[in-house]
Amino acid sequence: MLGENDGPSMLSYAASGAQYGIGFFLPFIAVTFGAAYVVQEMAMRLGAVTHRGYGELVCQRFGPFWGWLTAGDLVVTNLITLITEVIAIRAGMAYFGLPAWVAALSAVLLVGVSASGGRYSRWERVAMALALFNLLFVAAAWLTHPSVDAMAHAMATWTPLPTGKASDILLLLASNIGATVTPWMLFFQQSASADKGMTPRDIAQGRIDTGIGTVLAALAGCATVVAAAPLFTHGVDTTNLQGGTGFAEAMLPVVGRPAATLFAIGLIEAGAVAMLTISASTAYAVGEVIGGAGHSFNRSLRDAPAFHLANVGMAAVAAAIVLIPGMPLLSFALNANLLATVLMPPALLFLLIMANDRELMGARVNRRSTNAVAIAIAVLVTLAGSVAAIVAFVGTFQ
Repeated sequence: MLGENDGPSMLSYAASGAQYGIGFFLPFIAVTFGAAYVVQEMAMRLGAVTHRGYGELVCQRFGPFWGWLTAGDLVVTNLITLITEVIAIRAGMAYFGLPAWVAALSAVLLVGVSASGGRYSRWERVAMALALFNLLFVAAAWLTHPSVDAMAHAMATWTPLPTGKASDILLLLASNIGATVTPWMLFFQQSASADKGMTPRDIAQGRIDTGIGTVLAALAGCATVVAAAPLFTHGVDTTNLQGGTGFAEAMLPVVGRPAATLFAIGLIEAGAVAMLTISASTAYAVGEVIGGAGHSFNRSLRDAPAFHLANVGMAAVAAAIVLIPGMPLLSFALNANLLATVLMPPALLFLLIMANDRELMGARVNRRSTNAVAIAIAVLVTLAGSVAAIVAFVGTFQ
């Protein structure tokens, strides 16, 4: 769940706070993490019961065509998202004066080194150690001295509502939804649960684990909005951040060096953790749809070449693209989350069907209450992605 607080997510939350303050987006982001819990719990339960990853199960349940289609969509989405993870690492390192190529190289090396031990447990420990630094955003928010009364009012009333250009607001809404409920999450959560060796006896603890992750990730996500909100209250123009996503630099004269520095380090962490999890979800998807291919961190490069090459290769391609001069980095990050929102409904539909398949799940199929909430989430994601995409399309002709 902490992997959901990736680079584009934190940049999306920061953009929300910097452009509109804490009023509406603080409670809205908290609710999206509740939706993410529902989706991740289903994926975890599927992996624990079937011992198969998402891509493998789609291939077996719906046929190779749908397996390859979902995997192909995921690879494209993940490449775009991985680009934004390198952007976040680059933005954080730029605050400390490090060049872009250092960020790109570091991102690729992290993915390669973490997978080199030949054990899922080793990979997981690296990811967990990095994920703890996501809470730096909470410390950064605290150092901005936010008003407790204002935060409580926002959580209780969801006001003030954002005003301004409808397309900009809809893009942020869809981006914030796509920051927590994402296609790669399904592949990673289910496949990692199977790779870890979870069984039906572990489901109860898996729910606790996912619940704890939800609370921590929501806390860090909301804290990012709070940390960037002083840019809104001080009337800082955020349009000049499009090129370098320099939120930390913009925060420096407003909230001071300690908060800005923690924010910059947090961006590096967010991108780093997501480099691991999203690259892994790509590797799982590729390995699972290729018949007979190994798809586990417990296998060596020789035993699972497609898995490991996809894991590191996607990271390398993303890092190379970020080094292209003149990239509109913040716009790229927000639209990456929008793409995740648009492509999420089909993946969520397959998940719902499989989670209700008694032949697969036996007595551990979805409860009626889970189905009701999951269907509501699917409708919300579909509407958000569709409306934002239509408004953006119409806007190109105005």
